[in-house]
Amino acid sequence: MADASDQPIIVRKKRRGHGGHHSGAWKVAFADFMTAMMAFFLVMWLVGQKDEVKQAVAGYFRDPGKYNTEGKSGVLKGSNNIIEAEGPSSGILDDKDKKGAGPSEKEKNQLTLVAKTILQELSRHEAFERLRKNVKIELTSEGLRIVLNESENSAAFFEPGSSKLLQKSAIILITIARELGQLENRLVIEGHTDAAYGGDQIYTNWELSADRANSARSLMEVSGLWEGQVREVRGFADEFPMIQNDPYDHRNRRVTIVVLYESRNSNYDQIEVGADLMGELGG
Repeated sequence: MADASDQPIIVRKKRRGHGGHHSGAWKVAFADFMTAMMAFFLVMWLVGQKDEVKQAVAGYFRDPGKYNTEGKSGVLKGSNNIIEAEGPSSGILDDKDKKGAGPSEKEKNQLTLVAKTILQELSRHEAFERLRKNVKIELTSEGLRIVLNESENSAAFFEPGSSKLLQKSAIILITIARELGQLENRLVIEGHTDAAYGGDQIYTNWELSADRANSARSLMEVSGLWEGQVREVRGFADEFPMIQNDPYDHRNRRVTIVVLYESRNSNYDQIEVGADLMGELGG
């Protein structure tokens, strides 16, 4: 029998690498692949969405803080879009502010029909024959705009330099209010003056324009508008003349009633969430 000490000694070396335990590098690569695929599918989903959804998503990435307020998701049906704040409703908005969800053809046709009805109802009154040239109705990017401007040599709607409405012209505003009160659209009422008002340091064009717009609101609210239909009253003094090359033109003295499209109404939100600077400024 052979001696055990004569048997050769065999040393087995354990291989490293693929023998049993695999490296985790493939997991990182797979995670990157899945992230890329998720981003791809999100982009494909967004491409097929309506403009208002795209606008809401873009608004979120511009300022996520605005979405902390209740009812500001913008993607779900019935919620408000987050859109950058706009300037005054005086026809001076930049093109970039007009992008996004616009009015439907149905709403445009509805407001056009309302304009025709207003003209028909106004034609029934003798005062309108006298003031036909002082009334302008147009369809704009914001909605239906009704302009009531003053005459050159005589008062049309307000006493000169005053916010007191003329009784003989009040029927114009009353008739307009009866028709607009049947709509669900919100209104903005603006007051404008020319550059010729000779007021004092206390009562200026700012006060006069705001007071005239507010007088129009007061009469219209008791003549057919529903409670809360007027969402803003603004006084612009002589800052936005209708006749831009002649700030003294009598047509610059006007009150404007803007019937907002539903899509434009959400753009007028005055409540926004932003960074509180009081602490940083030492307030």
